[in-house]
Amino acid sequence: MDEGGTPLLPDSLVYQIFLSLGPADVLAAGLVCRQWQAVSRDEFLWREQFYRYYQVARDVPRHPAATSWYEEFQRLYDTVPCVEVQTLREHTDQVLHLSFSHSGYQFASCSKDCTVKVESENVNVVKRLFKIQNLNASTIRTVMVADCSRFDSPDLLLEAGDPATSPCRIFDLGGDNEEEVAGPAPAHAKEGLRHFLDRVLEGRAQPQPSERVLETKVAELLAQGHTKPPERSATGARSKYLIFTTGCLTYSPHQIGIKQILPHQMTTAGPVLGEGRGSDAFFDALDHVIDVHGHIIGMGLSPDNRYLYVNSRAWPSGAVVADPMQPPPIAEEIDLLVFDLKTMREVRRALRAHRAYTPNDECFFIFLDVSRDFVASGAEDRHGYIWDRHYNICLAKLRHEDVVNSVAFSPQEQELLLTASDDATIKAWRSPRTVRVFQARRPRPRAFFSWLASQRR
Repeated sequence: MDEGGTPLLPDSLVYQIFLSLGPADVLAAGLVCRQWQAVSRDEFLWREQFYRYYQVARDVPRHPAATSWYEEFQRLYDTVPCVEVQTLREHTDQVLHLSFSHSGYQFASCSKDCTVKVESENVNVVKRLFKIQNLNASTIRTVMVADCSRFDSPDLLLEAGDPATSPCRIFDLGGDNEEEVAGPAPAHAKEGLRHFLDRVLEGRAQPQPSERVLETKVAELLAQGHTKPPERSATGARSKYLIFTTGCLTYSPHQIGIKQILPHQMTTAGPVLGEGRGSDAFFDALDHVIDVHGHIIGMGLSPDNRYLYVNSRAWPSGAVVADPMQPPPIAEEIDLLVFDLKTMREVRRALRAHRAYTPNDECFFIFLDVSRDFVASGAEDRHGYIWDRHYNICLAKLRHEDVVNSVAFSPQEQELLLTASDDATIKAWRSPRTVRVFQARRPRPRAFFSWLASQRR
């Protein structure tokens, strides 16, 4: 400005100059004068800075809870737990898994040193609910329960992906969804599949199905074999989902089994394991099976229980399982798939960044965790990773000296993350904002751009 306070440059020209600067330089330039400060907080400027800096696809809108592009930029930069604040060396061997208590004030860890550090409550198991067949001895690596009553008020509503472009297959074995209302009743579904396969084997099926379609039909038939039809709730009451890894085509876990737990089943009354089943229907049937066409190495639920996040190492495109003891080779890239448990559809595209290297017969679980805004996972490339759930972008890589087996967000504070590694350490990570608060010895005024200028990644 000149001595009279009149701007020497129009705002439009200052805006164009600021577009060529990085975020930290824009904020620093905003301290020069009132005009530059006003331009440095322009919403259109920070929209451009956001998409360019974080490399977000232009068709992805701003987070629905965000009030400005400037504040959204600051949220992703300043609230991600990416600053290492402590390294715990309590274990003497590989640390395999971590889990927080519900309060967030305690956590448990387990290790190959044969120790488990855990605080737990005593809960009586009053009744066995189900017995579910596990064909080909497919490895069951994890079991969890989702509360369906929370589906209608999710923390974040994610956009559904295109089923035509996804290699995943979702079987509705209950036969009561909209696509199957006009079809045969569930009691006749298995017979219909058997007749279809008989026609294929005898060469009477026209047109001849592809190997992929044939594999899908075989998987569906195997999933329904020796089971009784799924039980339905007469009142329409919200149930829970029992979710676990399984597989009917090969021994490696390549499917996700989903079984409804109805309200009346969560009691001590009624039949117990083995009662009410004939020899032809000894096992309880699953309600849904998700085939990810790959080796599942991790699963986690979002805090609202609606979205299931799955670490998977994909099989080659078009691969078909011909021998249960010889699963297809698996990719080094880990796909982080997302499924909507309310609609039973895959959500958007897979998240990628982390890698694994072990073959099928040596593959192990890489645990992941989900908070309100972020999802984190370990990897075999000596890093933990953090993504934003809305923008599908990788925000941070957390360094270890060996494989990162497990990650865990504090349930009370998503800006605190723990990682466990084969290097026998547990590391605690906090956000830059939290670190500044803890390190401040006394209140003092700070420049409004300090959140960016003090931390460059």
